[in-house]
Amino acid sequence: MKPILSILSVFACILQISCSQPAANQVAASAGSQYDYLYANLPFDMLRVVEPVFPDNRVNLAQYGGVPDGVTLNTEAFAKAIDALVKKGGGTLVVPKGLWLTGPITLQSNINLHLDEGSVLLFSTDFDQYPLVKTTFEGLETQRCQSPISGKGLINVAITGKGLIDGSGDAWRPIKKVKITSGQWKQLIASGGVLNEKGDVWFPSEKSLKGNNISDMNVPRNLKDDEWDSVKDFLRPVMISLHECTNVLLEGVTFQNSPSWNIHPMLCTNFTTRGITVRNPWYSQNGDGLDLESCTNAVIINSSFDVGDDAICIKSGKDEDGRKRGVPCANVIVDNCIVFHGHGGFVVGSEMSGSVRNIKVSNCTFMGTDVGLRFKSTRGRGGVVENIYISDVYMANIPTEPLLFDLFYGGTSPVPEGDEPTKDKAIEDIMLAVTEETPQFKDIYITNVACNGAGRAMFFNGLPEMNVSNVQISNVNINADRGAEIAQSDGVKLHNVRVIAAKGPNLILRDAKNIMVDGFVTKNNEPAKVEISGRSSKNISITKSAVKQSDINIRKEVDKKEVTVK
Repeated sequence: MKPILSILSVFACILQISCSQPAANQVAASAGSQYDYLYANLPFDMLRVVEPVFPDNRVNLAQYGGVPDGVTLNTEAFAKAIDALVKKGGGTLVVPKGLWLTGPITLQSNINLHLDEGSVLLFSTDFDQYPLVKTTFEGLETQRCQSPISGKGLINVAITGKGLIDGSGDAWRPIKKVKITSGQWKQLIASGGVLNEKGDVWFPSEKSLKGNNISDMNVPRNLKDDEWDSVKDFLRPVMISLHECTNVLLEGVTFQNSPSWNIHPMLCTNFTTRGITVRNPWYSQNGDGLDLESCTNAVIINSSFDVGDDAICIKSGKDEDGRKRGVPCANVIVDNCIVFHGHGGFVVGSEMSGSVRNIKVSNCTFMGTDVGLRFKSTRGRGGVVENIYISDVYMANIPTEPLLFDLFYGGTSPVPEGDEPTKDKAIEDIMLAVTEETPQFKDIYITNVACNGAGRAMFFNGLPEMNVSNVQISNVNINADRGAEIAQSDGVKLHNVRVIAAKGPNLILRDAKNIMVDGFVTKNNEPAKVEISGRSSKNISITKSAVKQSDINIRKEVDKKEVTVK
């Protein structure tokens, strides 16, 4: 079974935009004024996202030899139909109802790939259909197999309609034994493929296993040109790859079963996602939903996600590669989205070396995601995450934390799997020098959040040399097994926060300074228990809270004069 942007390219992009302005007979995929509310009272400056426009030309895939029988390979039909539209100046390629088996589709400027209701794009499981291409994955320059749908340097491009796109990811992905039933595991082994040395992970082929064994965080490094093919099956493509595109719209379509990440816009400007459904099996390795990387001006609204890894994720490159690119992900609105499963509901990082700024998230629901709001990075990344505004987020049944800021991210799942180490390891307290490799989280504002059921109410885990700083949390209610823990943090403010903890303190402050706690309560306004530790803890003020001096456990290394209760 088989089973970046240079100055010249910027000028070229400007020229292409000026040459592709809509003529009088063109029609726009416009949201109109009904979405004006998204831009009202934004806490940062942001131009309205421009949506793509298309000439009023329509062609049907069947006109170019397409056969929707689920057996005939339609790769050539898609290429012919797109080329015909390009010669007309662009337009809409209609994919009518039916099962359309195909290899990779390469989009072009001024093309709207429109899937009618009842249409299914099913991508081939023949790995030979997907040649190796130079690309970026996990924030690093590398090679991967060509994506099922891709476009680079395009102006005005869309995927719209009510159809479904299936990436046949089950043919590509390794699967951990711990994530499926014994019956599913037996069936998987019987289908072919190979097991790793421990016998607890299935791979679709020897090439896939070899690639895994020589990779760091899913990316092989230092391979010679003639060695890439020996690990080709491991180089699973993202399903939708849009690179350096301007005016992009994804609307209405269901995107599912991707080989790795589902949707990956990178270095795009004016990106709109509206009313889409993104699905992957919960056990899918690297089965992210949407990874928005180094993009400017983006709107993600009215969409649902049910995936195997992070759901809505903001990135900007990894380590030296990301810093060299130096393009932040900036000016992003996320509104009215629901996540049913994923490692994180809304996520920043861990690849954020080009920085992330000016993000607004509102009116979202996370049900059973491993983490709710997940901010992650580690030493070596560099980059600054700042000006993040989050409001009106509601969660239930979160196994770990509804709010997580972790600058010691190690690449593992938030919920330990098999023999992975537990997440609650000791917090490092060794201070290193601050360099360009030091990541920073600061100026983050979170209000109107509720969560019923969590492992721990909050976890802030900054670096000793670069604390999580100026995070303001207000009007938050969390019912959890354990309370909120704020470590290696500076200038955190908790206002009108209620934490109900089944065991242990309601609030733990560890090596935390310049902390203001105002209106902190617990169940039925009972006295909240607070624990303060760490040599760096100082200037901690607790006011108007259900906290008595006698319920504060101040460890001996903390000067009691640094803690005031009023």
